[in-house]
Amino acid sequence: MATQEQVDELLSKMTEERERFLDQARLLSEESAARRPEGQTGEAEWSAKEQLAHLWEMERSYIAWVNAALRENGADLTGVRSAPVAMPVERANQYRVADLTAALEAERAETLAFIRSLSLADFDRTARQPMFGDLTVLQWLRSFYRHDRMHTDQIAGREPDQRRRRVL
Repeated sequence: MATQEQVDELLSKMTEERERFLDQARLLSEESAARRPEGQTGEAEWSAKEQLAHLWEMERSYIAWVNAALRENGADLTGVRSAPVAMPVERANQYRVADLTAALEAERAETLAFIRSLSLADFDRTARQPMFGDLTVLQWLRSFYRHDRMHTDQIAGREPDQRRRRVL
């Protein structure tokens, strides 16, 4: 069973890694934040603004997946979708960094309040997703800070630390 210490550690890491990510993003000019790296593929080819929007979209996805696990232990997440964000990846470069970071801050505040509302037993519920397999709610929620770390590295122009990308 999940412990309060694990939940407290989760909340702390989520706050710390998001702050680190946002601090990195705020250092960028609007021009550099909209620039896509050359010679990259997949998420690595996204601009910083696109990465900001992506993290917002994934925040909602993770919460939708957790909610599915809370409704049905062992839920199959195939087809589970979240509410769309106002500034999606496809249009992210049209927005200011300040607008994207403010949206991420507001979303994270809601996420942290949601997590604080869960019982310890809720963290042990599971859900299955084709890419990641069966994970507990606690493992899904740990995805937040690990995902932030990866994109902090990308925005800084570093290769994401492979140790940080290990299985949840």
